[in-house]
Amino acid sequence: MNSFNQRCGMEKNQDVFSSVTKITVRYADTDMMGIAHHSNYPIWFEAGRTDFIKRLGYSYSRIEKEGAYLPLTDLSCSFKRPALYEDELAIHTKLALLTYVRVIFSYDVLDASGTLLATGKTHHAWTNTDLKPINIAKKMPVVYEALLGCLDGKKDL
Repeated sequence: MNSFNQRCGMEKNQDVFSSVTKITVRYADTDMMGIAHHSNYPIWFEAGRTDFIKRLGYSYSRIEKEGAYLPLTDLSCSFKRPALYEDELAIHTKLALLTYVRVIFSYDVLDASGTLLATGKTHHAWTNTDLKPINIAKKMPVVYEALLGCLDGKKDL
């Protein structure tokens, strides 16, 4: 285990890491029926993904300043039940796949009672600032190792 994972309190060879991001459905997020509009889910996924990376001890802005981007290449969302105005939501974010050039995050959106409202995935490519694919293990080995630890570790972030 590298020193980055040790500083973050990570342990390998257990379950998968996840982070939980709390969101409250705002009035502006809803339609006339008081149901959260589907366009909010990618925004909530982004909030979860940003928190996930931040809880590893790195921020998106730091990764970008060091010359790596993580553009979205695909997004999916499956709606199970509606989120309503003023619902307290928990966005559970996990790393589903990591390669040298790609990463996939998965999301579960739950209400305060623990009811699953939606699931989703976002696919991303590691690129340089010119949006050309890069090998993240070579460009930023500390970030790659920290993310790799999320696939076989056990602690909630």
